[in-house]
Amino acid sequence: MARSEPEAPTRGTTPRAHDLGLQDARADDPHESPAESRGAAVFDLDRTLMAGSSGIFVARAAFETGMITRAQLAGDLYQNLRFRLRGSTDDWADAVRLRVGEMLAGVPVRDLQRMSPRVLAGVLPRLYPQMLERAYRHQDAGEPVYIVTAASQEMADLLAHVLAFDGGVGSRLEVVEGRYTGRAAGPFNYREGKADALRELATREHIDLGASHAYSDSESDLPMLRAVGHPVVVNPDTDLARIAAREGWEILRLDHLGRRLKVLVALSAAATLGGLGTVVHGRAGERGRVGS
Repeated sequence: MARSEPEAPTRGTTPRAHDLGLQDARADDPHESPAESRGAAVFDLDRTLMAGSSGIFVARAAFETGMITRAQLAGDLYQNLRFRLRGSTDDWADAVRLRVGEMLAGVPVRDLQRMSPRVLAGVLPRLYPQMLERAYRHQDAGEPVYIVTAASQEMADLLAHVLAFDGGVGSRLEVVEGRYTGRAAGPFNYREGKADALRELATREHIDLGASHAYSDSESDLPMLRAVGHPVVVNPDTDLARIAAREGWEILRLDHLGRRLKVLVALSAAATLGGLGTVVHGRAGERGRVGS
């Protein structure tokens, strides 16, 4: 009889003894204690690890490969700007999920995998160096680091691998016979769904959530932030900023796009008023010359 191959460990997990075809010594030692829990660090992706939305680079790659139209891409670009300035809303998150499902329905998994270099070319330059430094400090202190995002599991896995994180947890998409169906393959990693995914990860990886850090930008991630002992908010939306200040949570502000836009608007308004003043002054001078 042919020997079956040991099952490959899931990404982001530590290979177990029986996964490697080895005997687990603890099974014969009743005095051996179970795996010891430890703290971890979990990072939301969009507006937390990176500026803006990772989804826009999926949309650009989809346009470049003929998967969506120019008009659809323009709509995604506009929504990305709104998201970067205002943060996520429940309606926005639902709309993105539906749009991604429609875009991927019938698409071969391999086609999406082949878009990875294009997507990474857009995402990697927009990662915040300060956040990567924090993530690696957690790792160096012995704490595993994970991406926990409402984006796809494919995106979470891809970035976790490239960034040398310990794993990623995202929203799963249904695949039948090598093609996406456009339907979800599990709960949406959003609001309570993201907190549930974090708790499942903690159980699987023996993570002590009370000793863990969670980083996010959005009020919608309050369930995840409240599930850990050390919540940290990054580029918070208005509601989350208010809650974080009240709770005494650490606040990081790294995205200055909104501030720059406000300055540009103010300068534009000043220039407009200055121009109007010149016109008014010029006309007053003309009237003075006519009357003299």
